[in-house]
Amino acid sequence: MNIAVLGSGNGGCAVAFDCAACGHPVRLFDFERFPQNIQAVNEDGGIHCEGILDGFQPVGYAGHDIEIVLEGADIIYAVGPAYSTKPFAEACRSHLKKGQVVIVCPSSCGGAVEFKNGAGLDLRDEEVVVAETSTLPYAVRLFEPGKIKIFNKLKGGVFLASIPAKNTNTVLERVWDVYPAMSAAKNILQTSLQNGNPVIHPAITLMNVGLIERTQGDFEFYHQGVTPAVGRLVEAVDRERIAIGNELGVEVIPDPELGVIQGYMTEATYDNGFVTAPGFAGVKAQPRLDYRYFNEDVGYGLVFLQDLGKQAGVATPVISAVITMASVVMKRDYVAEAKRTMRTLGLSAYTAKELDSVLS
Repeated sequence: MNIAVLGSGNGGCAVAFDCAACGHPVRLFDFERFPQNIQAVNEDGGIHCEGILDGFQPVGYAGHDIEIVLEGADIIYAVGPAYSTKPFAEACRSHLKKGQVVIVCPSSCGGAVEFKNGAGLDLRDEEVVVAETSTLPYAVRLFEPGKIKIFNKLKGGVFLASIPAKNTNTVLERVWDVYPAMSAAKNILQTSLQNGNPVIHPAITLMNVGLIERTQGDFEFYHQGVTPAVGRLVEAVDRERIAIGNELGVEVIPDPELGVIQGYMTEATYDNGFVTAPGFAGVKAQPRLDYRYFNEDVGYGLVFLQDLGKQAGVATPVISAVITMASVVMKRDYVAEAKRTMRTLGLSAYTAKELDSVLS
């Protein structure tokens, strides 16, 4: 199958490398304001990788022309942070063809709906199937332009759902050779709720703001940033997320249990599980507070969860408190910014029962 990858960051390069390693022709796109990796991949003719996956894999085209990248593509992976989904969708809008499959990887809460809206596709449109994953299937870092290190390719705990959900298994069959550990979710509410980043990153960051500012992140985020008290805050946020899932009829695996399934952790606890997690060894804290752990995981993640909870009739006082504290620390109002909510996705008019029906 012909693969198009939108996004040349660490995740996009990992997806492109892995798909090429499985024998698929790959093309790579990014916007002109992100030229560095595109230029390196173009000059080298492909991507270098070390770690769990290693070697060199060719990329047929790396550039800024979306039409070239999408032409003849069977599967299109949109890989990037939450704020990249809408621009990718808008760039694709006039170039998508019947029969193509788009996978937003990761969802970052409602990513498939965000893509459909940006691409001008009806929520129930099936001519172009749009799906999303609960998380990026890799722990990966760029160490030079066009060169990545993959620390972990997840062994499980990666979920996929299409919208409508009746096409999920068809999408899974098409990606199985690259992602055999990927499982079907009930719908995009499950993939969105199973995203652990809004549960972990803001809480740990908030409890370590002084250390981050003082050291510019010169400590291990999980191994040194998590203590029993920090773990209690992460657990409290997680319990509210799980409660939202229960009200919506969606199973949400507690984050430490998922960490064990994915291969990051060996102990399913909210404190020592992170401190001793082999998959988090050496992961440094962010160098500044103005970083995606607040801007994405609060602005797009927790704000969305708070809004979804309100619509489902589930109180989220801890999530709301974390949003408020992060807003104070960052001198901005993440709720008022409303980067991603049920309203911005066009889903605010539905009851919990109606959501289940419209997404199925």
